[in-house]
Amino acid sequence: MRVTIDYTPAIAQGAGIGRYTRSLVSALARVDLTTRYTLFSVERPSQERGFPSAADMPTMRPRLWPVGVRYATAIWQRARLPLPIEFVSGRASVFHGTDFTLPPALLARRVVTIHDLAFLTQPQYAFPKLVTYLSRVVPRSVREADHIIAVSQSTAADLVTHLGVVREKISVIHIGVDPSVRRIEDPARIAALEARYGLRHPFILAVGTIEPRKNYEELIAAFAHARQTADGPRQLVIAGRKGWLYDGVFAAVQRHGLQEAVRFLDYVPDDDLPTLYTAADALAMPSYYEGFGIPVIEAMACGTPVVCSTGGALPEVAGDAALIVAPDDVDGLADALVRLVSYPTLREELRHRGLARAQRFTWDDAGRAHANVYRRLAGVER
Repeated sequence: MRVTIDYTPAIAQGAGIGRYTRSLVSALARVDLTTRYTLFSVERPSQERGFPSAADMPTMRPRLWPVGVRYATAIWQRARLPLPIEFVSGRASVFHGTDFTLPPALLARRVVTIHDLAFLTQPQYAFPKLVTYLSRVVPRSVREADHIIAVSQSTAADLVTHLGVVREKISVIHIGVDPSVRRIEDPARIAALEARYGLRHPFILAVGTIEPRKNYEELIAAFAHARQTADGPRQLVIAGRKGWLYDGVFAAVQRHGLQEAVRFLDYVPDDDLPTLYTAADALAMPSYYEGFGIPVIEAMACGTPVVCSTGGALPEVAGDAALIVAPDDVDGLADALVRLVSYPTLREELRHRGLARAQRFTWDDAGRAHANVYRRLAGVER
C-alpha cells in the first residue's frame, strides 16, 4: 500500500497544523512499518523545518513540487484545474490532506483532516475574505473526500450539524501528546529558560496564535483582576505569533496598565515548549472555540494545572482534570487564576489528574488509528 501525506503544513507552519502533521508522520514511522509513505510538499524545506531524514524514517520518502502554497491553492482550490495529485506526487492508493483541503485525484482514495469549523461557528473572529474562502473550499473537500478525520467529537458533531456529513463517513482520532512533551526535572534548564524569556513567578501561560478566537482580551482583563489579589499571579505570558485582528489584545494591555506584567514571547520553538509548560504555574486557554486545544493536554503532560473554557472541544479534551469556565466569564476566570497559583492542594490534585489524563492521548494510538483508516480506504487487510 502506498499512502501520500500532504506534508506542506509541517514545513510551512511552526505550530498548530504544522505540529499535528509532523507528529503524525513521526508516529506512523514508529507504528506502521509496512506501508510506503510519500511526504508531499509544495513548500521548499527550510533550515528550521524540513523533511525527516531517511535514516530516522526509512518508510518515508519526500516528494517536492516547489510551487508554493499560494500557487498550489490557485491551481487546485481557486481555478479548480483538474491536475491530479498523482501527476506531481506519484502513484498512491490513498492521499491524506492534512489541512482542510484536497486536490483532485486520478485513482487515489482521499481522506481529509478537519481540525475545526470555526469559520462557520465563529465567523466573527476571522477576516471576512478568509471566511469566504474556507466556506467555499472546505465543504467541497468534505463532499469529495472518501473519508474524513475529525480531531474531536465536537468537530465531528459540527460536521454533521453544519455541513450535513453522514456520521459514518467520519473517524474521530484525537490528537496525541508528542513523546518529547513531558515534565522537565532539570532545575538548571528551567532557570535558564526563565532567564532567557524574562519570566517571573507566579506566572500564567497561554499558548496560541494572537487572534480574537483565543479570547486573550478577556484573559488579560481576568489577569488584571487576579493580580490585585495578594497571592495572585504576577505575570501573564503569551506564547504565539500575531495572527489577525490582534490590535485589541495589545490595546487591552495598555488599557489595564499591564505593560510590565504581560510578556509576549512570539513563536516558541518546539524544543522550548516542554520547559516552558513545566515552568508555568498554570496554563490558561479561555478560547471561544477550539477544535481540539493541544496546549491543554500538553500542559497536563508536563504536570501544569489548567484552566480552560467551555469553547468547542476543550471540555472533551480536559475532562475532569482542569478548571472550566465560560469564555465570557471574566470574574470566574480571574477566580480560577488565583486558585491555581495559591491553593497548593488544588494544584496538586489537578497535576495528578492532568498527568493521568494526558496518558490517554498518545500519538502512537493516533498513528495506528490513521493507518487503519488508510487500510480500509485502500481495501487492504491487516
